[in-house]
Amino acid sequence: MSLIADLHIHSHYSRATSRQLVPEYLDYWARLKGVNVLGSGDISHPGWLAELQNKLEPVTDGLYRLKPQFRWPDTDFPAPGDEPRFLLSGEISTIYKKAGQVRKVHSLVCLPHFSAAEKLQARLSRIGNLAADGRPILALDAKDLLETCLGISEEIMFIPAHIWTPWFSVLGAKSGFTSLDECFEDLTPYLAAVEMGLSSNPPLNHACSFLDDFTLLANSDAHSPEKIGRNANILQASPNYRDIRKAIISNDNSAVATISFFPQVGKYFHAGHRTCAISMNPKQYLSCKGICPACNKPLTPGVAGRIASLSDRVADEQPKSGTNWHTVIPLKEILAEILAVGPMSKKVDRAYHACLARWGTELSILLELPLDEIEDEYLREAMKRMRCGELHVNAGFDGQYGSVRLFTTEEMAKRQTIRLFSD
Repeated sequence: MSLIADLHIHSHYSRATSRQLVPEYLDYWARLKGVNVLGSGDISHPGWLAELQNKLEPVTDGLYRLKPQFRWPDTDFPAPGDEPRFLLSGEISTIYKKAGQVRKVHSLVCLPHFSAAEKLQARLSRIGNLAADGRPILALDAKDLLETCLGISEEIMFIPAHIWTPWFSVLGAKSGFTSLDECFEDLTPYLAAVEMGLSSNPPLNHACSFLDDFTLLANSDAHSPEKIGRNANILQASPNYRDIRKAIISNDNSAVATISFFPQVGKYFHAGHRTCAISMNPKQYLSCKGICPACNKPLTPGVAGRIASLSDRVADEQPKSGTNWHTVIPLKEILAEILAVGPMSKKVDRAYHACLARWGTELSILLELPLDEIEDEYLREAMKRMRCGELHVNAGFDGQYGSVRLFTTEEMAKRQTIRLFSD
């Protein structure tokens, strides 16, 4: 059985997140997107744990669903997807000193039941203030956090989060390590998988042979409900925690496939300095020795360059999908380009829900909809180009998202009337 799973999101208790990150909206948006299993996010926060325990009920081993009385009404825009299952998970930030350097490592923890979550909260509350943020910051070695989790339950999945992000990750250029073993030492084999982050994908990660022993996961790290599923995983598993865990730890390409947006669009793909509008690919970054030519301050390293520096194979930056990984553009962004308006506009929102009403969930449209079923020539051509990787990308850098376009300015200028569906 195929399940689309997004295991890393946040709640309204995390800083710089949407107030709509509540179970009701999460359930609704998961059904719009076509996500079958959704991480709960922020499971270490006592207020969020209490909210989840109040609004969720068990369905199968280790998975939960929203209680019917809390379900968001499908009045104006019905959600076409099936009722999602929630899997308890949360991101934890650890900041500590090791080998003479300050380390800032983020980790994703997935738990098999509420009892394990309560035990984790009890132990971590002795170390830091868990109520201060949905993603707590703890003065704790990441290896010790892993050991603590294993001591609570051997079924816990411990996954280094967005492993290449410069500032907060196990392999980040600014505060990470040069290998997983440096960080986790003898406990490295107990890692369930690694999370690639928004600025990398499987072809890039395959440049590092030391990652061959780990399943590569893609999760959204969503800070608003609408970002759910921008990165996700296709798991060949039954809808229960143990089977999902078995698929993830198997490191079997036939058991796990990934869905990612184009990594070049990620906020840290290239090195750069946002204040000076300077963006550099890995060769340019090396040639200037990591110094901004405009202000002479250090540039923020990019993911592409960091992977290249630790790789022992040639990285593949091809944009098109592969055998067990898929690259997509969010449907609203495709519609926004065709309609020549912003992705948050009412015009795009109407077209988005019209597409879902006609063809199903967003991810099923992006991945599976036959092109010959799309009447509009521009939408049909956009879907074709996205799937083939025929696009124009400006890479993200220094915390600024990149951009992707499927059509040239000249192509769009030829279109006189843009009317995907009747208004």
